[in-house]
Amino acid sequence: MEDILLAVYFLSLCVLFAFGLHGLVMIYYYHKTQKVVHATPVASLQELPVVTIQLPFYNELYVVDRLVEAVCAIDYPKDRLEIQLLDDSTDETVEISRRLADRFSAEGFDIKHIHRTNRQGYKAGALKEGLAVAKGEFIAIFDADFVPKKDFLRKTVAYFTDSKVGMVQTRWEHLNEDYSFLTKAQALALDGHFVIEQQIRHKAGFFINFNGTAGVWRKATIEDAGNWQSDTLAEDLDLSYRAQLRGWRFVFLNDVTSPAELPADINSLKTQQFRWTKGAVETAKKLLPSVWRSPLSLKHKLECTVHLTSNIVFPFIIMVAFLNVPIVVIKNTAEQSPTQLFGLMSYGDFYSLMSVFVLASISTFLFYMYAQRAIHLDWQRRLLLFPVFMAGSMGLAVNNTRAVIEALIGKKSEFKRTPKFAIQQANDQWKKKRYVQTKVSWIVVVELAFAAYFVFGIASSFRYLEIAAIPFQLMFLFGFGTVGILSLRHALNR
Repeated sequence: MEDILLAVYFLSLCVLFAFGLHGLVMIYYYHKTQKVVHATPVASLQELPVVTIQLPFYNELYVVDRLVEAVCAIDYPKDRLEIQLLDDSTDETVEISRRLADRFSAEGFDIKHIHRTNRQGYKAGALKEGLAVAKGEFIAIFDADFVPKKDFLRKTVAYFTDSKVGMVQTRWEHLNEDYSFLTKAQALALDGHFVIEQQIRHKAGFFINFNGTAGVWRKATIEDAGNWQSDTLAEDLDLSYRAQLRGWRFVFLNDVTSPAELPADINSLKTQQFRWTKGAVETAKKLLPSVWRSPLSLKHKLECTVHLTSNIVFPFIIMVAFLNVPIVVIKNTAEQSPTQLFGLMSYGDFYSLMSVFVLASISTFLFYMYAQRAIHLDWQRRLLLFPVFMAGSMGLAVNNTRAVIEALIGKKSEFKRTPKFAIQQANDQWKKKRYVQTKVSWIVVVELAFAAYFVFGIASSFRYLEIAAIPFQLMFLFGFGTVGILSLRHALNR
């Protein structure tokens, strides 16, 4: 039994190590592509094309006016612009958005309120129905939590002078990054994705993905790739890969940003993370066979595989967390035994070998350090949040493991949107607003149980003087405990 536990622990660490070291691969390409300039339009536009801006939303009474007003303020000729309010709402958001459409229509905008009552296909279904009647040659998309800048279309549409470009994605900025530790940690994570993953994959010629919002599509690309499909929760990632497998080229603009509101409460964040995690694994199941059958080079196929399967780490985080405590006990009760692990090495040699896995943590730190240093002058101060971010990632592992398992077994679930509360300033409040999730999931019980488990684990490590194990156990305790307690507080504050 001891050998089996050690083997499972070792294999779980190997998986985490492999994905962790991928951060070093990104850093390698970061340096390799330093001299690669950001994408520039291949030519000047002779005439501004017709653009349709699609705004899909569902029950967003707090932010829909902010969104529509910002979109109508975009610097683009009215006769070249169509705006679709793709409204699947079931509350007073319907009337608010209808009034907004009437108001801006009277001001000369080509703005249409398209209300569905069946939510068939969820966001993908709304986008597909809107696309069928869209006038634009190009389709810009913004979720309800975004506030696009006035020059958004001027800075993106020009890249489509290259007939091979199918999509242009901008980097997300954060309207409420400094609202709380929760939003600061989210900003750190998203900056890593955009500044390193998206930018470097684009520069190195790998596949990137449309992030569901703050980007522009060539309408012909969407149609050529098979249109929006709702068989995964990540319709954006799904369409992105189908389009690039068809030969379309994507552009990522690191220097063009689109501000958005980050989830201010933990339960909204967990809903978002569940959807992103499950959708990515569903997309991997759907499209990895096509990736490996394609004429892409081996390194491109490997990078696509890592990109689509990175969320598989969460069950292994749970496995490592659960086995961490018994491993400490085994080490101190069996280490002096002449018995060897599967007859291959002594327990002492085995534990010495496991020290190599610390490199994965260093790799992850460097990944986010490079991201912060690239876009913030105060990057050193921001990196002080790295332990909080790491602990939070561990704390979300139960929630995200459920998403991975459901995707792997093919269990379908509803597309649950992330509630928005118009939180931008420090004194803005969300606790008494509608849409706050008040249901306490069984996931919270598991998170709190893990936190209690690591209180016992830390005591065991002190007993056996396993000082090296304590920092990681403290991180697990802080991560599971914080996520669990915040989930309770944020659900019960109503």
